[in-house]
Amino acid sequence: MDKSSHGYEGGRLNLPFVGISTFAKRPYVEDWSRIDADVAVLGAPFDFGTQFRAGARFGPRGVREASTLFSFGHAGAYDHEDDCTYLPESVRIVDIGDADIVHTDTTASHANIRKGVEAILAAKAFPVVIGGDHSINIPCIEAFEGQGDIHILQIDAHLDFVDERHGVRVGHGSPLRRAAEKSYVTGMTQVGIRNVSSTAREGYEAARRMGSDILSVRQMRKLGAEGVIDRIPQGARVYVTLDIDGFCPSIAPGTGTPSHGGFLYYEVLEMLQALARRHEVVGIDLVEVAPAYDSGEITSILAAQVLLNFLGFVFHERQKG
Repeated sequence: MDKSSHGYEGGRLNLPFVGISTFAKRPYVEDWSRIDADVAVLGAPFDFGTQFRAGARFGPRGVREASTLFSFGHAGAYDHEDDCTYLPESVRIVDIGDADIVHTDTTASHANIRKGVEAILAAKAFPVVIGGDHSINIPCIEAFEGQGDIHILQIDAHLDFVDERHGVRVGHGSPLRRAAEKSYVTGMTQVGIRNVSSTAREGYEAARRMGSDILSVRQMRKLGAEGVIDRIPQGARVYVTLDIDGFCPSIAPGTGTPSHGGFLYYEVLEMLQALARRHEVVGIDLVEVAPAYDSGEITSILAAQVLLNFLGFVFHERQKG
């Protein structure tokens, strides 16, 4: 066949529906000792910590597939409102696949997730972890041991501050409690917490005693995005954990524990942009996307779009500095 008939001599067109669904169709790195990038994406397809509707184990797969919609090649993405191009070719993103999950074994599965995040940090890359239920935040935060102090910004419908239920200390209702116990977690800002929650009153009292600033959706709207980020201590290095049920289920139905009254897209985006402008951001996990409950893949698309926009904000600020 004459190669001019398929156009490969000018490079692959590589449309979103073609090829393997790595995150945003970025290169796959199988060997975790050879990560050479600014950003590394890790899947954490674990949902044994779920107490109601399972299915978040398919979240990484769903978000990766949705992210191909935004695989805009090497030219970056121009934002006319901000008058800048986000994620140009100079920002190197790779997908390192999934942590190995050992069915029914939470300890081993979490250890494998931690190892993946540690490999990313060892490579001096920015970790992006796609869950999975919210318990995967526990090994993510454990991986930051020895990496300096961090502040956690949580966007979520639920406080996730349960200490123990029937001997279980590592479910998806307890990650922020486990994080608060770490000496290097110097504080938490928990935003979007509302209505019937996963934590009893004593959990809220314990969270505040342990340094948490708790805001509902309505309180955030009164403060505004800038006002929320103003409450994070100046100079804090911030890790973000974003539960997709922090959004209103009208735009994010694909999750195990939907809660009405949540955020809309730009409310979260503006908080994340303000955060990137004012603080050093050290990583993010996005959790609880459950594609089986999704409608038209809108939850997976939302998750992918938020992650890519956030990475754009973070690396735009780094390149300015």
